[in-house]
Amino acid sequence: MRSDGGSLTAYRDYAYVLERIQTVLGERYGKHFEPYMSDDGKEEYWEMLEQDVKSGSGDVHFVTRIFDHMESRAFGMSGENEASSYCIYPTLRNNVFAYPGWGIALARVPTFRLHGIGVEDFVFAENDASLHRFLEHARQRRRDLDRRQVTVFTDGPHGMEKELTPITRMVDRSEVIMKEDVKTDIYRSIDQFFTEDRAFFKEYQLPYKRGILLYGKPGNGKTTLVKSIAGSVKAPVAYWQITENTCSDSIQEVFQAAANMAPMILVIEDIDAMPQRARSYFLNILDGATSKEGIFLIGTTNYPEQIDPALMNRAGRFDRAYEIKLPDMVLRETYLKQKGMNKLLTEALLHITVKQTDGFTFAQLNELYVSAALQWHYEQCVDIEMLVKSMKTELHKGQTMSWMKEESEIRVGFLVNE
Repeated sequence: MRSDGGSLTAYRDYAYVLERIQTVLGERYGKHFEPYMSDDGKEEYWEMLEQDVKSGSGDVHFVTRIFDHMESRAFGMSGENEASSYCIYPTLRNNVFAYPGWGIALARVPTFRLHGIGVEDFVFAENDASLHRFLEHARQRRRDLDRRQVTVFTDGPHGMEKELTPITRMVDRSEVIMKEDVKTDIYRSIDQFFTEDRAFFKEYQLPYKRGILLYGKPGNGKTTLVKSIAGSVKAPVAYWQITENTCSDSIQEVFQAAANMAPMILVIEDIDAMPQRARSYFLNILDGATSKEGIFLIGTTNYPEQIDPALMNRAGRFDRAYEIKLPDMVLRETYLKQKGMNKLLTEALLHITVKQTDGFTFAQLNELYVSAALQWHYEQCVDIEMLVKSMKTELHKGQTMSWMKEESEIRVGFLVNE
């Protein structure tokens, strides 16, 4: 199919492209394909198509290129690690693809505008029944896929950016170390929300939405808790990264995307970072009667004093707030044993270490274990008291901002001769 250089903004060119695609599909499959327009924003099938094209799935057929002298092939890494190799595959833009088993074809047609190249998406189906079956298949496959990946929304300078990130390591619930009553309460609430019959909410006539806020110093396990939740529920999970670019448009876009994925979990990390100009709109969204239907909202913050009081002082925004506190002696001992510190230290030394690490976060306890393991690996012994003392010194320097207060004869920079 060749372009005469005309713009697709004109009806004749628009109609010509659709007619040519229908003709090619009819010649190849011996059936008439009717174009349909999506009106609900739920387009799991485009993500499914991208995955199938990149993986070389036999379910999807490459039908034809739309315009000559335009890119129709792309390349990229085939995996997420350094050992991955490059793979080459057809682009979604400027190509027509078909799922003949479902009686469906998809085309992302380039449109030529004054300020660049855009796209128009077209869905073709043999009939309504074929389209309905395909959409249900795409929806179910997306939900199955969401068990193995997380959707990440980031508010960028040019709008909301969306990325699908594989869950590289599941965090088991047993790995979450926190007060047992708080842990039980959180997981019970999660499990109740995602029961298929929703009997609890129906029996007590409760709105099908929940919201919890996790707050506390960084390094105490909020992220680990959220990862364990994401990996242990049979529902889509999305992370929303608030930035200085967050605005009413991006807030609306995120909640609309979340509603399309419902029932699901939406995690808002560092919720205190919400820009002042967007807070009123955000609160209004939370108050909306249907904006959170089917959404289990989890907010996290390291700075609860910066949280807008309006988030907590009105019912329906966040139902419960949980403080994730510094680990006490019992939790510190449990954590160090879970890491394997008891293999490097005697029981007596481990007990002393647990006492000496009062005020340490889980992140700092992890760093202590890494340092001890390195020392054991190279020296076959561990001076744990020295390691704890060294870490406390560095932590004190960080808290008092006194890294560079000592005099030094070494000067760094440029010397200027006067």
